[in-house]
Amino acid sequence: MIMEMPKEVMYVLEKLNNAGFKSYIVGGCVRDNFMKRLPKDWDVTTSALPEEIMDIFIDEKTIEIGKRFGTITVIKDSHPIEITTFRSEGDYIDGRRPGWVEFQKDIEADLSRRDFTINAMAYNDLKGLVDPFNGRGDINKRLIRTVGNPKKRFNEDALRLLRAIRFSTELGFEIEKNTYKNIKEHKDNLLEVSIERIADEFLKILLSDKPSNGIRLLVDTGVIKYIIPEIVDTVDFNQCNPHHDKNVFDHILCVVDNSPKDIELRLAALLHDIGKPDTFTKDEEGIGHFYNHDKVGAELSEKILKRLKAPKKAISLVSNLVKEHMIWHNDISDKGLKRLINRVGEENIIKLLTLMRSDISCSLAIERPEVQEELAIIDKLEYRIKNILDNREALSIKDLSINGKDLIDLGVFKGPRVGEILNILLDKVMEDESLNKRDKLLEVAKKELQ
Repeated sequence: MIMEMPKEVMYVLEKLNNAGFKSYIVGGCVRDNFMKRLPKDWDVTTSALPEEIMDIFIDEKTIEIGKRFGTITVIKDSHPIEITTFRSEGDYIDGRRPGWVEFQKDIEADLSRRDFTINAMAYNDLKGLVDPFNGRGDINKRLIRTVGNPKKRFNEDALRLLRAIRFSTELGFEIEKNTYKNIKEHKDNLLEVSIERIADEFLKILLSDKPSNGIRLLVDTGVIKYIIPEIVDTVDFNQCNPHHDKNVFDHILCVVDNSPKDIELRLAALLHDIGKPDTFTKDEEGIGHFYNHDKVGAELSEKILKRLKAPKKAISLVSNLVKEHMIWHNDISDKGLKRLINRVGEENIIKLLTLMRSDISCSLAIERPEVQEELAIIDKLEYRIKNILDNREALSIKDLSINGKDLIDLGVFKGPRVGEILNILLDKVMEDESLNKRDKLLEVAKKELQ
């Protein structure tokens, strides 16, 4: 078969071939071609040494960051293409990098160092497919299998334990029996891996089409212990409540699967009930309750995401979504709704409603009348919220028709008192939007100063 490649990739291969070197596309882009998926990246491997690569592409912009390990990145028509010299490697001294790298002239020696058979294929139009480990066969069998001895592969780079689960989740493949066994046996190797690298793979699992498959694998193999161990307490946790037909863990997975591919929303879905095991009580009738699990969950979410080195903005948003996800149970006034929008942010309020809908839809069978009634409550909330936003009603003190300088001009001393009065004015405007006019607010402020 002939593989279609972007013109800039063909340009790179032709330049290397014309200079007398062997060159192939390699790894994920070959795998994705066979699976009729659009490759995210195009990597090239070659018999040319790094210095020779730079000479060949002297007229192109190049990046030399990976030169020590044989990689030169060529920028062609704004597209970065990594070109790596065929190589073999010594033992990995830190669970991530080889102790030494030796450049080779043999493509098969290069492929033998790669992680999984489906990623250990190379191709060019002259030779066709190079597949010494039957990666194409494993694609047809829908299997994730290490190249050679799984123990050796996982000892070289422990992140491969997590990558196996990520590929299984993204591609819908099973993990081959011996590979799976070695993931369980060598999961402690993840202690050697930075939390940033672990989090990167985990977030990719969360953004897959069906993340629940990956999360179950993380729990079943014990790998979750090195990411979010708090999840373990939710597994098989019976809610003992007629409003739920699933245990806590299965409910969480349902909510994650039913949430859009937005990383903050998926994280909030994963963590929204993380506080339930710590807040479980039973009443006299044996019915389970989880009072304040939203608040406890918000605190745990912040702790977990800080541990995963998530950005501050994401930590704040996710913990807010978790904290507010039960608010629909209350009878919310217009003023309360405006304060909710202000707490969560105009740009994120729809995410909160989306989380609520997923939560409700995964509590009982969707066709149940009570579920439909609860979803109708969220629809009404959304209608009211859109009216507030469309009418540009005041949500914070910056939306008032006067500011701190106006109060100072009235005689208020600079300091906390200015903020106190502005918040009093905001409270009144939230109840009666018609007050949000300069002259009216100044009159109200004067009365507060008397």
